[in-house]
Amino acid sequence: MLWQKDIIKVHLSLIIEEMTHARHILNFLKALHIEPKLPAGVEVLNPYQNKETFALCTLFYNKYYSDDRERVLILGINPGRLGAGLTGIPFTDPIKLDKFCHIANDLPKKPELSADFIYKVIEAYGGLNSFYGKFHFSSVSPLGFTKDNKNLNYYDIKELQNALYQFIVGSMHQILTANISRSKCYCLGEGQNFKYLQAFNQQHHLFEEIVPLPHPRFIMQYKRKTMDRYVDDYLQKLSAVE
Repeated sequence: MLWQKDIIKVHLSLIIEEMTHARHILNFLKALHIEPKLPAGVEVLNPYQNKETFALCTLFYNKYYSDDRERVLILGINPGRLGAGLTGIPFTDPIKLDKFCHIANDLPKKPELSADFIYKVIEAYGGLNSFYGKFHFSSVSPLGFTKDNKNLNYYDIKELQNALYQFIVGSMHQILTANISRSKCYCLGEGQNFKYLQAFNQQHHLFEEIVPLPHPRFIMQYKRKTMDRYVDDYLQKLSAVE
């Protein structure tokens, strides 16, 4: 039988659990779904409906986000099929999840270019605990898309972008319940993603400042020879976070 003081302890532990960054994010991810009809041929990547994948997400977020500290948001475009569209964890492919996060998985071991670059930045920043203790990755659209078995960005088709507007609004506001800083947000992509996010922020007033960063895939695809310079650029800009 539990005494009254033990019952109070149990209730307090539950309250603390509910307040962690991990709990907010896992609840957010579990509830993600897109209601509007999308353009013909567009398929949604929603790994969070898969039990095994969501179990991996639970291990990851409980490992690095089991506290209520404020994080600074870094927003990508939308998940790709070899990274977050597969593992459920932004910029983390199955190889990185196993090798760096030490979370074993049975997912296909294929690398993602963007994840290759991001994990170089994480290592240079001081490692996973230091990086994830300060930053949180998400995307303008936290669910990804494919068409003809190829990755599709939310802005590639205007009809898709328009159909996703309310989904993006709801997702943005929901993710900010996880103790996210409003003073600064980083945007991965200096082109279309930054342009969209800037306009979105002017309308919804979510962040005081949005800082663009070159997109990891662009760096790995076109600037690989000078990748170290881009890592240094990331570190310089991310170090501006207090």
